Amino acid sequence: MQSSNFITLILLPLLLVAAALFLSKSSMSPLASIRSSNAAFSPSYPPVALFVGGTSGVGQAMAEALGRYTKGNATIIIAGRNRAAADPIIAKLPKPTTPGVSHEFVECDATLMRNVRATTKEILARHPKINFLVMSPGYLTLRGRDETEEGIDRKLALNYYARWTFATRLLPALKRAKEDGEDAKVFSVMAVGRGGELDVEDLGLKKSYSVLKAALASPTYNDLMIEKLAERNPDLTFIHAHPGVVRTNMLNSAQSTILWATSDCAEYMWHGLFNSTKGAFRIRSHGENIGKTRYFGTEAQRKKLWEHTWEITKSE
Repeated sequence: MQSSNFITLILLPLLLVAAALFLSKSSMSPLASIRSSNAAFSPSYPPVALFVGGTSGVGQAMAEALGRYTKGNATIIIAGRNRAAADPIIAKLPKPTTPGVSHEFVECDATLMRNVRATTKEILARHPKINFLVMSPGYLTLRGRDETEEGIDRKLALNYYARWTFATRLLPALKRAKEDGEDAKVFSVMAVGRGGELDVEDLGLKKSYSVLKAALASPTYNDLMIEKLAERNPDLTFIHAHPGVVRTNMLNSAQSTILWATSDCAEYMWHGLFNSTKGAFRIRSHGENIGKTRYFGTEAQRKKLWEHTWEITKSE
């Protein structure tokens, strides 16, 4: 009788509690697990991260997430056109307690490559090291070719040419970080796996522009960009990502339930970034590497695009 009472009153409740704990852990959702893993990010150095297009959408959410992971002790630089949008984002970041850490806004209309060159020069003067370069500028429009005064279509300027210019001109700071044993990663948020065949006779789409052609060209250009960058800088990490359709200022009137919450998307994007080693990677909406799935381009086309871009952006 005493043994039966012991089992009923003491042992059974303990077993039930243990079972509940086991089930709660084993049934943790993938997102919850990723959130937990990301939150454990605790580098031995205060990271420096530049978010191009970080005033909305995935870029904003990734900047805010890094602020949470580091408890504000990461230098976070938001580059964009709208200081009024950036100021409240920066104000809400946890306040840093590490000396030398800052949260900043740098104004840059990235549709013009001369602005990108000036901005990168300004950033390099203040920040000799950069650990994370996250790029997500862009806008939705159904207008036809809309050239800047530099002769580049605005959509392609933001979706590709500005990203190439930021990445190539900030290489000294990325390399310096890597030399010091720190993270050095470039992350372009575009549309991996959604590209199309490359027309090397019409790079930049001056001859036969359409909204569809521009939409298919940008992902392919980004794929070839990260591969060429990785080829030239084998110790660094270059990532082209497709986050899926998320809520941004561009879609702020949409009510569809298929739209991701940007905070969830940011967790998956950081998961993919943290788990990518040196080289070139193509990741999808859950941070998973998709390899060469729906990949377009050849080595010769990659070289041709690089030469074209170098000339168009007037890089020195």
